[in-house]
Amino acid sequence: MVFQNPDQAAINDILKTKKRIAVVGLSDKPHRTSYQVSQYMKDHGYEIIPVNPTIDETMGLKAYPSLKDVEGPIDIVNVFRRSEELPRVARDMKEIEASVFWSQLGLLNEEVVEILNEKDTIIIMDRCIKVEHATM
Repeated sequence: MVFQNPDQAAINDILKTKKRIAVVGLSDKPHRTSYQVSQYMKDHGYEIIPVNPTIDETMGLKAYPSLKDVEGPIDIVNVFRRSEELPRVARDMKEIEASVFWSQLGLLNEEVVEILNEKDTIIIMDRCIKVEHATM
């Protein structure tokens, strides 16, 4: 199976309507890409939920050790982990209420599609959420 992202109109619609983003792998170091992308999204009105078991907080926000620890529904799970770790995140995502799995530029693993296909999840991989937002 060859994975294909949703078309640009669908991605734009996601970014216009989905505002609560859990960021898996969000760093507390401002020079890291995950921090910069998340700060940009926060500055543009999105609720950012840090998910990283190695930190207590970042960007002034409480960090959660796992997706399962986040209270309430999540619109987008934005992943900043290596490609080989994406299936683990997808399995965790199956246990929570979230509608979009999004892995950042350079991150792709087709096993994610197999894991999430029965959950009716929108999957976007190898695309930067900040770049997509900036070009809407």
